[in-house]
Amino acid sequence: MSGETTPFPMDSAEDRSEASTQARSEAAAEAAGVDADVQDSPASQASAPEVAAVPDPTESAQVSDPPERLRQLEGELESLRSEHEALRSQYMRIAADFDNFRKRQSRDQEDQRLQIACSTLSEILPVVDNFERARQQLDPQAEEAQTIHRSYQGLYKQLVEVFKQLGVSPMRVEGEAFDPSLHEAVLREPSEEHEEDVVIAELQRGYHLNGRVLRHALVKVSMGPGRGGAGGDSMPPVDPEPAEHGA
Repeated sequence: MSGETTPFPMDSAEDRSEASTQARSEAAAEAAGVDADVQDSPASQASAPEVAAVPDPTESAQVSDPPERLRQLEGELESLRSEHEALRSQYMRIAADFDNFRKRQSRDQEDQRLQIACSTLSEILPVVDNFERARQQLDPQAEEAQTIHRSYQGLYKQLVEVFKQLGVSPMRVEGEAFDPSLHEAVLREPSEEHEEDVVIAELQRGYHLNGRVLRHALVKVSMGPGRGGAGGDSMPPVDPEPAEHGA
């Protein structure tokens, strides 16, 4: 064996380029073959249509069974009608309750206003009574007394006019049948001119306020002809003086 070494053959650049191109071609072919196998496999063919066409249940029901869909819509319509009717009835009840409440409040306010007016006017009525007594009992003769008389009579007329504007009106009771709701009998006496239970005299004037009794009239009532003693028969004790201040 000689001492000379034999060098390994060296690949040329052309050979290396050709080998690299061949390797890339083989890798591309292998990848294409795998994709073809996947596409041609039964599992791939079976799953593809399922993913592509998932049916819509609502659309299927609408298309496949229209009568069933119609019945469903009719049921929903009937349910909405029932709900609407219930809400309408509830609204009508609430509206009626509110209207009754408003009317009741209006009546209560009117009653309260009348009660306040009655209480206030009842305190002023004794002043009117005093003017009435003065007009009936006084008959001034002197010029100075007549001037004073005319002055307070003018005040009396002004007071009466204010009462009229407020709805106060006097009762006319003489010759009327006795009515406990309007009159308060203080005396009873026989009378040849009047039948029994007829008012023959007014002892204190009564008043109305817009049709409501503001103050009952104190009256003398007939017992009819030939009844009782000569002096008449008095009713249960009534104090005329406090009655002037009563309602």
